Amino acid sequence: MLLIDTSVWISVFRDRTGQVRQKLEMLINDREVLLTRFTQLELLQGSLNEKEWTLLSTYLETQDYVEPAGNSWQAAARIYYDLRRRGLTVRSPIDCCIAQAALERDLLLIHNDRDFETIAQVRSIHQNCKQRDELKSRGLKSIGYERNCLH
Repeated sequence: MLLIDTSVWISVFRDRTGQVRQKLEMLINDREVLLTRFTQLELLQGSLNEKEWTLLSTYLETQDYVEPAGNSWQAAARIYYDLRRRGLTVRSPIDCCIAQAALERDLLLIHNDRDFETIAQVRSIHQNCKQRDELKSRGLKSIGYERNCLH
């Protein structure tokens, strides 16, 4: 299963050529896609006008979401704390919440956000090498817990 971060959706929406959308569709193929409520929030808050808000809101209502568990908030805060102790920063604790959601459910997080690369420095992230290479070739990044990487 894939968890698609806001950063990817923004790239899709900004791309006037449709190439980013095509790459994402090829990546998704027949896999289940999930979002977080943070992605819903971030996308809606970026709406430029009422028409865009309505269109986006209607689309997002049809999507499947990962909901946080009771201890998710503390675990996400611990990610942020562990980063700070190592002298690393992320721009938003929301990314720690999204990373925690992916960790808890063994999801492959697809993103275009350097904060997730920073988070990967304090959490043991094992990636499927083939998928990682596929994502890189499409201009995307991932962190996840698909435990097939040998190096």
